[in-house]
Amino acid sequence: MRFLVVGAGALGGYFGGRLLEAGRDVTFLLRPRRAAQLAKTGLVVQSPFGNLQLPAPRHVLADGIDGPYDVVIAGSKAYDLESTMDSFAPAVGPNTVILPLLNGMKHIDSLVARFGEDKVLGGLCMISATLDDEGRVLHLNDTHGLSYGERAGGRSARIDAIAAQFAGARFDGNASETISQDMWEKWVFIASAAGLTSLMRASIGDIMAAGGEDVALSIFGECCAIAEHNGFAPRPAAVQRGRAIMTAAGSPMTASMYKDIVRGAPVEADHIVGDLLGRAAPGHAAAPSVLRTAYVHLKAYEAQRARTAG
Repeated sequence: MRFLVVGAGALGGYFGGRLLEAGRDVTFLLRPRRAAQLAKTGLVVQSPFGNLQLPAPRHVLADGIDGPYDVVIAGSKAYDLESTMDSFAPAVGPNTVILPLLNGMKHIDSLVARFGEDKVLGGLCMISATLDDEGRVLHLNDTHGLSYGERAGGRSARIDAIAAQFAGARFDGNASETISQDMWEKWVFIASAAGLTSLMRASIGDIMAAGGEDVALSIFGECCAIAEHNGFAPRPAAVQRGRAIMTAAGSPMTASMYKDIVRGAPVEADHIVGDLLGRAAPGHAAAPSVLRTAYVHLKAYEAQRARTAG
């Protein structure tokens, strides 16, 4: 089975590297700058589960794709999705499946519109990783899960084939029969944490120290209600886990969107928060709420950033 991993950043570099380590047929789709960097340093992964040093991993540039691949693994930022789809389109053949690892659900609509309903699996990953200034993949926590499945549910031959390839690789692969539910539950949590910590410009622990437990529970409850309105009410275990994380005293946790704001980077405001608001019950998206306030805050940041750049 031929895998095309789009990019060798934090996600692609980690999971693609682990598949290469396990002897799988992996090619990275790279931009010229990252290709030049890997030619010098190789793919370096530093992780609690074992470090990797993979010299000169096989790669292609967008204009060098040599035909269809069996699986395309894509984990770009949402604001890069259009150009990302353009780059890997030549790799999508009649039997190719696309495994996206973005948060939210809007990207699914875009991928289906471009490549067709049957081409797009559901997927998510649970990992904290980043690239350092030297291009090394730094795995920052003790989880490295990758879940995937048919969006309509159940199991299929192509999911079984992917599961066989993931078996033996050093990450926790999970062939889920409820991947759409899993994706919605992650979206609820990501939107809550991103909205809250970005709005407050503070960690969960600092927000709790300021007496903000009710605010944290309000935004989480709003996100749960939107998921329920769409037929994906979070399961009790997900609700319990989310509430505990969102109100943990002393927690240093901040969402990656908050970190992007701090360094003046683009944010996925529309994809993570705006799209969720857009799927709310009629009237909710325009009503005053913590989630809507967080969204306006994010859009104001984007406006300020655009003005500064101009």
